[in-house]
Amino acid sequence: MNNKQFNLTTDPWIKVIDSDSKTCEVSLIDFFENANNYRQLAGEMRSQDLAIMRFLLAILHTVYSRFSNENRPYEWLEIDPDNFQVLNSTIDYDEEDLLDTWESLFQNGQFTSVVIDYLKHNQDKFDVFGEHPFYQVSKEDYDSLVLEKYKIEKGTGTVAIKQMNRQISESNNTPDLFSPKISDFKNELDMPELVRWLISYQNYTGVTDKAKVETSEKFSSPSGWLYKLNPVYVKGKNLFETLMLNLVFDDEEYHIERPIWECTDIKEYVKWRKKELLPDNRAALYTSWSRLIHIEWSSDGVPTIYSAGVPMYSPDNAFDIEPMSTWRKKSKKEPDIYVPAVKNKDYMDVAMWRNFGDYVNPNKSNETHRPGIVSWLSRLKGDGMIDRSLPVSLVSVSLVSDGNATSQSPFAEISDDLTMRLDVIFDDKQDFWPRRIEDTIDLTQDVAKSYWKFSDNLSKIRSLDSKEFNKKQMSKFYDRLNLPFKEWLASLSDHDDRDLKINEWKETLWDIVNSEVKEFMKNSSPRDITGIEEDNNKSLNIFIARNRLLGSVLNKLGIKG
Repeated sequence: MNNKQFNLTTDPWIKVIDSDSKTCEVSLIDFFENANNYRQLAGEMRSQDLAIMRFLLAILHTVYSRFSNENRPYEWLEIDPDNFQVLNSTIDYDEEDLLDTWESLFQNGQFTSVVIDYLKHNQDKFDVFGEHPFYQVSKEDYDSLVLEKYKIEKGTGTVAIKQMNRQISESNNTPDLFSPKISDFKNELDMPELVRWLISYQNYTGVTDKAKVETSEKFSSPSGWLYKLNPVYVKGKNLFETLMLNLVFDDEEYHIERPIWECTDIKEYVKWRKKELLPDNRAALYTSWSRLIHIEWSSDGVPTIYSAGVPMYSPDNAFDIEPMSTWRKKSKKEPDIYVPAVKNKDYMDVAMWRNFGDYVNPNKSNETHRPGIVSWLSRLKGDGMIDRSLPVSLVSVSLVSDGNATSQSPFAEISDDLTMRLDVIFDDKQDFWPRRIEDTIDLTQDVAKSYWKFSDNLSKIRSLDSKEFNKKQMSKFYDRLNLPFKEWLASLSDHDDRDLKINEWKETLWDIVNSEVKEFMKNSSPRDITGIEEDNNKSLNIFIARNRLLGSVLNKLGIKG
């Protein structure tokens, strides 16, 4: 395999959907030259797309923190002309220079040639094979950093492709019965897909593997960084706009952007990681490794992947550097520590709009940390860098783990979105839209409590397991609400009569409740009609349950039936 080459800069591997709705694979250079012609990434999973997007953002953070939109180095930097890396920076850093670059790029609608020049000058760092194999370490470095029992010649500490492929995530001990591939092909990937999973695996690693780098103090092999977040990003009308809206230049102090491929000494990188320090730049954060990877290739091109855990920094209070997550207080005992509000498998069906306050902070509370990406949008709107009426979509994509502390294998992938105009999200008028939206959500969830009571009454009449029945009915009820509420949110504007628009939603909500009740009435059984006698000797049947529900909802919505 010595003569083998696969260079990410020139070989197609990024899966995209173009403006004609066709799916294709493109190289890094093709991608950055034509990003405005691609609608979205289209890899094997949405979570994989997010990992790839952050990799692409690391390139843009690196380049445009050094070069202006006119492809010139900023005056306060000395740049190495051979590899475009920073040789020296002065105290004259001016944040406005980066903001001017951002605004010019956004207005022009495409990236400039300096991105391509950067890739060409660092081409050797993006080859899967060669002296600096992409997202891997050499055999010598791997052996020098891991425990003796995990050295390459021992043949231990390997991870199968079917484990790295998060659509399968199959260990050698537990077959995945619902795999998208049959057993004979689970360990087969072509080179573009291998590259995509190589990047993804660093972000979504579980903790079943045993091999790790050698340290003076014990540590547990960490899960991937994206696994630790409740990710949210901004989606634009094409991939250029998506990347730009997520390209956050908010550093008051200049920190050199250092993606992993610019690290020339992997031993120094591991030495730094052993300190478990949070990166001070986003290129390093977006390309952080959870594992050292070395790939041995057989003569017929079959890879054997060696993987060793690397100490990981804590996500506690990481909101200044990590812009793509919602946050929550860690515990009552540690009220000043915020951690990512990671989704778990027990609450996967809670739609994004029901946690609206976590994304927008409608109360402007100092105790809520909205995602940095939302604060960035606020700044862009406030500085007039983007149209205040621009509709933006906040997208959440989570790969939810099984919750098992000893495996953290993927359990499910969930995605959701909210589309709103900027002048609604960042309404600064007295009749503040975000507060009114939050109140409307509270009202909606209060109506849902009445519906739960209706469901609970039916479970009693039918002598059913109320827990299971109610859970199923509430899930169906919220499913009915999700799309209409998201459409209502997207319809709002800064010029609306707030009360009028909220009344529109109340009428929609009333219609949905009525529709659900009518469905129950239509399918009622003789037992539903006869009913039961409650503990207080009062009768309860489906008509009484319906009347109680509708009366309660009318009262809460403040409308006449």
